[in-house]
Amino acid sequence: MPLFWKYLHKASAFEILAHRGIWSLLFCLLLLAATKQLRRTLAIFRQPRTLALLALTSLLLTINWGVYIWSVSVNRIVEASLGYYITPLVSVTFGVFVLREHMRAFQWAAVLLATAGVVALTIQYGALPWIALVLAVSWSSYSLVKKSLNLGALEGLSIETIIALAPNFVYLTYIEGNGSAQFGQQLGFSLLLMCAGLVTVIPLLLFNGATTRLPLTITGLLQYITPTIMFGVGVIVNHEAMPVGRVIGFGFIWTALLFLGLDLVRSNRTATSLI
Repeated sequence: MPLFWKYLHKASAFEILAHRGIWSLLFCLLLLAATKQLRRTLAIFRQPRTLALLALTSLLLTINWGVYIWSVSVNRIVEASLGYYITPLVSVTFGVFVLREHMRAFQWAAVLLATAGVVALTIQYGALPWIALVLAVSWSSYSLVKKSLNLGALEGLSIETIIALAPNFVYLTYIEGNGSAQFGQQLGFSLLLMCAGLVTVIPLLLFNGATTRLPLTITGLLQYITPTIMFGVGVIVNHEAMPVGRVIGFGFIWTALLFLGLDLVRSNRTATSLI
């Protein structure tokens, strides 16, 4: 994905974001129609509480997508990868303070190490790594709210993108009117902007399918692959600097994730032995 967003650099991050939302919606609606789930999904609009929560998740998703795409456009992919590295750690923290869950020893160690990593990175950057924090908090908040909804990934994303349709359409109409839009300038580039929907929905559906087939331990550990690829793109492809302070900060984060992974494996083994 970061390579794809980077390739669309001629368009602004906000134009890409708007196209991502609109074409994701179109693709979702086609899939819902093909699987005969369209009527059931649209019936959610008659459920005020569910609709209100989906409006909130739509906002959180827009913030997450927007900051992610913008960070790629300004060559801050490494900081964006940090956001997705610390997302599971923020989720664990939310579990304690919001859901009143009890943390195990390895989880406490992971959160403390991650905090030390963020402090080290703040010192290195000279400011809070706000891109990483916004990405982590917005996605963890999104997951927390979605946890309370009994909806599939496709149904939820469809309603979220319908809610975001009006502002996305108004923005695209505005930039098309003042001549600053890239869509429609070249056929190939316009098709790539349309593909933003496919790039968004296909991985989501594959992940949703995988979670029903694989143990939680595997899916949890596999989620570390995404930020690792992003980190590699940032350092190897984009040649972003990795001074000593940043290496130390990431070192704390990676160690924290190691503890979190070990806890995940141990808890899964315990649950299996009780069956």
